[in-house]
Amino acid sequence: MYNGIGLQTARGSGTNGHVQRNVAFVRPGKKDSVNYRTEDDLAKLDAQANRQPNQGILDHERKRKVEVKCAELEEVLESQGARDRPSEIVDPMG
Repeated sequence: MYNGIGLQTARGSGTNGHVQRNVAFVRPGKKDSVNYRTEDDLAKLDAQANRQPNQGILDHERKRKVEVKCAELEEVLESQGARDRPSEIVDPMG
C-alpha cells in the first residue's frame, strides 16, 4: 500500500500489487482571475494590447508582395514564350 492507495497485501488478489498513476486524469486548474488594482495597471495593459506593428515586419511583407508579383509576371511571360525576346513581351498588368 502506498499513500493509502492500493491493497493492504497482494496475497490472494491475483495481482502483484503494483499501483499505477492515472495519466489520463486532467486536474482542474485554477480559474484565471484578473485582479486589477489601479487605473495605471489598466493603462499598461491597454498599451500592451494596442502596440504599433514592427516596421521591419511591415517592410518585409511589402517586399514579399513585390517578389510575388514578379514571380507571377515571370510565369505569364514563360507561358507566352517570350522568355528571351523582350520585344514580344506584352504587359499583363496594364
